[in-house]
Amino acid sequence: MPLSDELKQRLQQSGQGHIVHRLARLSAKKQQKLIHQLQQLDLANIAELFQLSKRQADHHDFHRCRVPDIVRMPETDEEIRAWSKAGEVGARAIRQGQLAVIMVAGGQGTRLGHDGPKGTYPIGPVTQRSLFQIHAEKVLALGRRHQVDIPFLIMTSEENDQTTREFFAQHHHFGLKSEQVTFFVQGMLPALDASTGEMLLSAKDELALSPNGHGGVIEALDAAGLLNQLQSQGIRHCYYFQVDNPLVQIGEEQFLGMHLNAQADMSLKVVAKLNAQERMGNLVELDGKYRIVEYTELPAELAEQTDESGQLRFWAGSPAIHLFDLSFLQRLAHGDITLPYHLARKSVPYVDEQGTPQKPSSPNAVKYERFIFDALPLANRVLAVETTRAFEFEPLKNAEGDNSPFTVKQALSDRYQSWLCACGIELKIDHWHELSPLVILDMNDLERYTPETIIKWRSAPRLKNI
Repeated sequence: MPLSDELKQRLQQSGQGHIVHRLARLSAKKQQKLIHQLQQLDLANIAELFQLSKRQADHHDFHRCRVPDIVRMPETDEEIRAWSKAGEVGARAIRQGQLAVIMVAGGQGTRLGHDGPKGTYPIGPVTQRSLFQIHAEKVLALGRRHQVDIPFLIMTSEENDQTTREFFAQHHHFGLKSEQVTFFVQGMLPALDASTGEMLLSAKDELALSPNGHGGVIEALDAAGLLNQLQSQGIRHCYYFQVDNPLVQIGEEQFLGMHLNAQADMSLKVVAKLNAQERMGNLVELDGKYRIVEYTELPAELAEQTDESGQLRFWAGSPAIHLFDLSFLQRLAHGDITLPYHLARKSVPYVDEQGTPQKPSSPNAVKYERFIFDALPLANRVLAVETTRAFEFEPLKNAEGDNSPFTVKQALSDRYQSWLCACGIELKIDHWHELSPLVILDMNDLERYTPETIIKWRSAPRLKNI
């Protein structure tokens, strides 16, 4: 695969002429590898992105932020009835085949000391079910409840795509039909030299690439032809979540029903922050639009403000659980509105002109990525709904401490324990407990069970360390 005149011209026009010279020094086999990477890139867009690093980024006056309207957890009988009615609306949409599920799963388990995709990490408190199995069984159980095959779309990365596909195949897609499960690969962007804008190479025949952020899910869906495919299947709504949160209530009927009743382009769930400094995005309203403000950007005086009851005014943090109207995703993919890119300055190892590896000790490069929550201010209608951590948020991020295997297993076990107790089962103290989503998916299933009918649950002595 020699360098074509067309690609050579695009490289030179986009300020990447150095790649042409690098290619000329490579063997035919190594040229092929690098040319394949180049063909996947929008070189003109990369040139435009570099101009971003030379301009001052847009800054919002977050001091003008207001507390957004949020549907709080139901407390009164009237609120409980309203949530129940919304559940009926959501259930009807699922039965009619209008829902698809999208899981972002491009990460590796490196920070956990795990060799492989993060989704393969064994997190079941007793059975060591993987994150992938827990999520897949929820999709399967939800489909069985409503007698429909729910499309399950999984965004992988170039690094873990093949391993993820093999893992699902080895486990027979965890009971899902193979045609229900679709894998698509997240896009990549090159790191650019911070002073020249030239693409860095991690090896003589390889660009220094990194994933383009979870906001790249829209572009990746479109590039794989999946947005049109979903539309042809009658899908109207897409439930989005990230693989590291095993507590997430996939396709929850009440949430979907409220999304439909609000005729929202995009809906999101929020949880009460543990404190003003918690490292999670803050939901605010600015200039009449909802948006997520990173914890590093929200002014401290705003983050620490309290109301008359002593509670944080800006209390709502984002656990990255969203619902999208499919037509909104299509507008983002093909219309005039697109997610912005965010710039980060990083220290990126590279090989120089002579092919010598360099490991800079200070930031030498710029990287770009998109965030899915930046769709919020682009939506015409947004709905925010409160959930609780115990109900559906304990992500697996760290090897120890907060959001670690121990805390995640404890959160899962506590949930299963509450369900088993609600069914009248007496449990041993200081034991882990586990239920398959195929037995009890959520609290809607509890009324069907008694101590005599629940037989598929597991218990084991709880240890202080995992």
